Amino acid sequence: MTELRLDGRVAVVTGAGRGLGRSHALGLAARGARLVVNDADGEAAARVAGEIRDNGGQAVEDDGDISTEEGAEALVDTAVEAYGRTDIVVNNAGLLRDRAFRNITVAEWDTVIGVHLRGTFLVSRAAFGPMRENGYGRIITTTSPAGLYGNFGQSNYAAAKMGVIGLTKTLAIEGAGYDITANAIAPVAYTRLTEDRFPPAAREALAPERVTPLVLWLVHEDCETTGEIYSVGGGRVARVFVAEGPGATPPDNSPEALRDCWPDVNAERPYVIPRNVAEQAGEYLKRLA
Repeated sequence: MTELRLDGRVAVVTGAGRGLGRSHALGLAARGARLVVNDADGEAAARVAGEIRDNGGQAVEDDGDISTEEGAEALVDTAVEAYGRTDIVVNNAGLLRDRAFRNITVAEWDTVIGVHLRGTFLVSRAAFGPMRENGYGRIITTTSPAGLYGNFGQSNYAAAKMGVIGLTKTLAIEGAGYDITANAIAPVAYTRLTEDRFPPAAREALAPERVTPLVLWLVHEDCETTGEIYSVGGGRVARVFVAEGPGATPPDNSPEALRDCWPDVNAERPYVIPRNVAEQAGEYLKRLA
């Protein structure tokens, strides 16, 4: 089996001081990538960067706030100043402010949206222009099962994570002509953010290190997959897709007619998976013809 190497590539990883981000940073460095390790906890970022250097790799740390335009741009500037370019961005930074919807505050909403969605946008935007100029780039975003399926007490987190999916799919479309891919991962992992949701026995089975191989493949130059979502955890990887069922056209334009064909409206097969809005519209018109 030929080893997938990332020699010469420059990678930026956000939220890389612990958990999934640390695992991704170490994995990228082990394959030869040069790292910028970002974390709001500067000491944690420095520890991971030091660990990479101790293992013979190249890494610098960054403690900027990626939910601000200045912090995100400075992060990418750090990569360019240290290594001359940015090839890979892994948007991993995150936090939780869980609260039942009836009790959630605006501050709790804004904080979570700010890091997960705004931060992903800002860091990706800062890197996207230089990637276009270089004719190459690999962007990873991090969504969540909560965003895909919803979860009690996580309206802020779920909204941010579903927003990340729309952003990722659009980045894939706009980056296609420049060899820039964008894919989202939905990890199931035992970390500081999730340890209260899993029994202690799951720590090893759901270790972050069992998620990182997917990231390493998706950011490799040989991987041309783009605009996709992957559930990953415990070594299992599965494609998650948004599909549209066959639908139904009521015999007249009334809610009563819609009521009577409601089971057909909710049918799941045969489904289609549009690659973009234009394709979805084309399928819509085709079924009305």
